[in-house]
Amino acid sequence: MSDTTTSGARPAGATSRGGRSRRRAEGPPFRRPRWPRAYAFALVTGALFLLSWIAQFVFQATVASDEASQHGQSFAWADFLPQFLASTFENWQSEFLQLIWQAAGLALFYHWGSSQSRESDERIEAKLDALLRERDLDPENP
Repeated sequence: MSDTTTSGARPAGATSRGGRSRRRAEGPPFRRPRWPRAYAFALVTGALFLLSWIAQFVFQATVASDEASQHGQSFAWADFLPQFLASTFENWQSEFLQLIWQAAGLALFYHWGSSQSRESDERIEAKLDALLRERDLDPENP
């Protein structure tokens, strides 16, 4: 008698050829996490971004208001908003350029095989040879 059912599937706990037991993982199939959990990193990053941008707005508005009052002028939104947007874009530009250089530069150097990005083949082979000799094996005759 065969150990497969009529549908061709083995019953739970059945052994395969060679005597090893093959069991399926118990429990429900893989489920996608709920939306907040699936995008938790993006949500936290977005929240930190908004908090820092709001803080920049408040502190920069306070400084602009103080400077205007020191010069005997009144605070004007028409003067403040272009200044705020310019400082925001300057900050973003410098940060994004730095990030892009780091990501693209590291990928480029890794592709070129710089010594800082990966080990050379010769060094890896020397390490393997040393490990083989340590275990009394001849690296020249495997």
